[in-house]
Amino acid sequence: MRTRKKPLGTANMIGMRVEQLRNINNMKQKDLLLQLNSKGIEMNASGLSKLEGQIRQVNDYELVALAEIFGISVTKLLGIEQNINNHN
Repeated sequence: MRTRKKPLGTANMIGMRVEQLRNINNMKQKDLLLQLNSKGIEMNASGLSKLEGQIRQVNDYELVALAEIFGISVTKLLGIEQNINNHN
């Protein structure tokens, strides 16, 4: 796993949590991209990297798909509900 070279941006609220959830679930970016694609979300590695780095905005379809993939609520993904390690 590479270390982030640039500081987190401010374009979205979920990037850091997406990266954490991906790592908790032992997923590589390409694994997450395949799951997103299966839900009709077309995103490339650069887009996902920018999303995780919070330098790319996230649309509502992506937000819902990411929450479904990780089995958590949209509010947890947004950080409104805490404790992403507890998937309930």
